[in-house]
Amino acid sequence: EALKRLGVKRLLLLTGDNERVAAAIARRIGVQEFRAGLLPEDKIALVRELQRAGHTVAMVGDGVNDAPALAQADVGIGMGVIGSDVALEAAHVALMRDDWQQVPQAIITGRRTARVIRQNIALGIVWDVLTMGLASVGILNPVMAAATEVVPDVLVALNSARLLTAPQQFLANARSAATQRKTS
Repeated sequence: EALKRLGVKRLLLLTGDNERVAAAIARRIGVQEFRAGLLPEDKIALVRELQRAGHTVAMVGDGVNDAPALAQADVGIGMGVIGSDVALEAAHVALMRDDWQQVPQAIITGRRTARVIRQNIALGIVWDVLTMGLASVGILNPVMAAATEVVPDVLVALNSARLLTAPQQFLANARSAATQRKTS
């Protein structure tokens, strides 16, 4: 539910398990599409097929059989404690707990981080253009312009510190919506 609320359009369950087990798991977690009895090369072929179709693919896995597909995916997410070392090494992101609810949290954190990085770059460029412009027309002398260069460093640090707060409210709302659907 949280992934759908984040804009994930398509969820697939890829597993080496048999069809019956895959169907039961897919039904339980609310995933409409699944593929069962897959070998590692089948998983990587499906990831490539989705990429050729223009999809951005995030793959979550924890085993040796997932490692090639994790490496091929646009974003490979390895599951922590129970995950094999090979899967964690192949992944772009490693979750340190075996909690599937960490996946939406990782996406939120990644998006927030990218947004803050863009803001910090823009802030640095605007500040430099402003101070160079003021220095070039004589409003700031070169020493003062150089001295003001500490200001964007402080602002970037303060802006980046916002990443230390976790966006728990979004996940709580998603869990609440999922629970309400199950009970109704």
